[in-house]
Amino acid sequence: MYNKLNTLNINLTEEKKELFDKYISLFLNYNENVNLISNNDSKVLFEKHIFDSLAMNLFLTNKKIKVLDIGTGGGFPSIPLALVFDEMQISAVDSINKKINFINHAKSELNINNIKPICSRVEDLPENLKNSFDIVTTRAMADLREILEYAIPYTKVGGYFIAYKSLKANEELDNAKNALKSLNAVLIDKIEYNLPIEENNSRVLLIFKKNKNVLDCYPRKNGLVKKKPL
Repeated sequence: MYNKLNTLNINLTEEKKELFDKYISLFLNYNENVNLISNNDSKVLFEKHIFDSLAMNLFLTNKKIKVLDIGTGGGFPSIPLALVFDEMQISAVDSINKKINFINHAKSELNINNIKPICSRVEDLPENLKNSFDIVTTRAMADLREILEYAIPYTKVGGYFIAYKSLKANEELDNAKNALKSLNAVLIDKIEYNLPIEENNSRVLLIFKKNKNVLDCYPRKNGLVKKKPL
């Protein structure tokens, strides 16, 4: 199973493989009582969620970075990234308490010292977190116009926002031109890859670079990001 990660330039040590075995067992047992992902998805946990989470390595060169994972859900991509890259410091944010509870549980059980779970809406994060992360990322969260407004304010100038996307990536990019202009960000790369499953396996990482600071009003509160996207 783990040799499939070779296509992502990841070669796990035996120690790391054992750690992932424990993580997978922990996740599946927890998921039986708390619905983090669907039963169908749990059957392809590695292929659809863990492998996908680690696709960020196709872009990464420096691993000693601060990462903000927005809308982390059950810990994707934050937990797989934290397990592979010990030097990466990851803040995992989600507004749903049961999902953050699982990340705290996994952190304790697996001694994951480089992850910090935060239960909060993105727009309610402390102001001092703005402009402070080398990479901000989100996976399967919302339309690109929305997630750009959530992510770019927390990305440091010269840093990157990485959006995990699939079939509608180009359509969303076309609709996000105004958002990119307003948020002083630019698309610098699109990295395509395939999940090791038979159906609907095409994925893409959209890589955006932040060129300068944005207005303090972003991200807007009171649901305006969703109601009136940029």
